[in-house]
Amino acid sequence: MALHQSGEDYLEAILLLQKEKEMVRSVDVARHMGVSKPSVCHAVNSLKDGGFLVMDEDRFLHLTDVGRDVAEKTYEKHCFFTHLLIDAGVEPKTAEQDACRMEHAISDNSFQKMKAGLQNK
Repeated sequence: MALHQSGEDYLEAILLLQKEKEMVRSVDVARHMGVSKPSVCHAVNSLKDGGFLVMDEDRFLHLTDVGRDVAEKTYEKHCFFTHLLIDAGVEPKTAEQDACRMEHAISDNSFQKMKAGLQNK
């Protein structure tokens, strides 16, 4: 199943929340992302169907290995582009917003080459 930008954003949010508090429920995701609980419910069902996350009997969300991989790659891109833009002089809030769009638009191959190219300088 191919993920859209919103699916990647949900996985990234769950990853960040799990780093903060380990156990994450849909309501935590809704608060973190500033979206409605029904929106989270719809996204969670789609992500469960796609094999990206599971919900246990206590309704806690857990990323599968595939879901964690997508979330970590998305978050890595987000951090990379945020820092790159801030270093270039972009205001942090704008850098954060632009990085969120850039993380979804770039292919993994192009991102790895860009990252490697900047590390070699």
